[in-house]
Amino acid sequence: MANRALLLTNGLLATPNAKTAHGLIRDSERYTIVGVIDPPTAGRDAGEVLDGKNRQIPVFASLEEALETVGTVQYGIVGVATTGGILPLEVLFLIETCLQKGISVVNGLHDLLADRPNLVQLAAEHNAQLIDIRRPKPRAELHFWSGEVFNITAPIIAVLGMDCAMGKRTTTRLLTQACQAAGLNAQMVYTGQTGWLQGGQYGFIFDSTLNDFISGEIEHALVSCWRETGADVLLLEGQSALRNPSGPCGLEFMISGNARHVVLMHAPKRRYFDYEPHWGKIPTVESEIEIIQKFGAQVLALALNTEECTLDEAKQFQQEYAERLGIPVLLPLEEGVAPVVPQIRQLVQKPVSHAD
Repeated sequence: MANRALLLTNGLLATPNAKTAHGLIRDSERYTIVGVIDPPTAGRDAGEVLDGKNRQIPVFASLEEALETVGTVQYGIVGVATTGGILPLEVLFLIETCLQKGISVVNGLHDLLADRPNLVQLAAEHNAQLIDIRRPKPRAELHFWSGEVFNITAPIIAVLGMDCAMGKRTTTRLLTQACQAAGLNAQMVYTGQTGWLQGGQYGFIFDSTLNDFISGEIEHALVSCWRETGADVLLLEGQSALRNPSGPCGLEFMISGNARHVVLMHAPKRRYFDYEPHWGKIPTVESEIEIIQKFGAQVLALALNTEECTLDEAKQFQQEYAERLGIPVLLPLEEGVAPVVPQIRQLVQKPVSHAD
């Protein structure tokens, strides 16, 4: 009965802003997700709302209805990841109700709950906890880059995206699981709050880390994971995108994290960064691959986010990109990621050369 949790989306479940909830609906080793609070989709299964797959996670119109149906829960998890990490007002009301019922709240937004005196008081009155997982680490817990990453002999593969909310974390998990199913000791290093919520053992939260220590935290997570698990291969979750102007990110993984191999994610029907025309058009996949190659990394495969695509359209895009690029093109949610596993096995069997 421990770690039973409800996801709090309150109207956002069927939107890209609920990507934290989407990850936890798919799987989590840290929490048992027993329901979602989301009035517009109430009465449905959360998996069906997400991708048409029933996962036995009911959606409820209210917290009261949920508790009547599922019984005791220990946590309410803020299931949204909004632009700028701002807490939506509708979710705030749900948080207050959770605390009044003695349910602790886990929050992955930059908008920290423990900085709100009324919530601190409510939590104290009802013996509940406020768990802000995006609170920056104190300086004493941060690591500076040292070069230890060059001691790692396992291949490091970064999953990078052409934009935000591409499915990088989900694809990294699928790659890790596919490699493990093929007998490889594959380990994932998370870099976002949902990775921790899903049970990640090694990693850090990139966008709440003081900039001077990002390179060191990447290195520390990779080195710790490799030394403690003896990993054959390390799968590194990317963040944002190389050229998204709101948060350009990815070179750190290749340079500081020494990721010499990349699985690149692209949404063929998405034209603009973060769907915002004034932010600029998403560049071509070919130009992104060229940049990655100039930083000394090889793109092993392209993985497609098939938002707004029919299955036939997705398969057509898959064929077109495979012919254009000459590399495997994956449909992670529709077909899995198994086609790239033989390449990864070859990398594991090839000695790592840091002179490459």
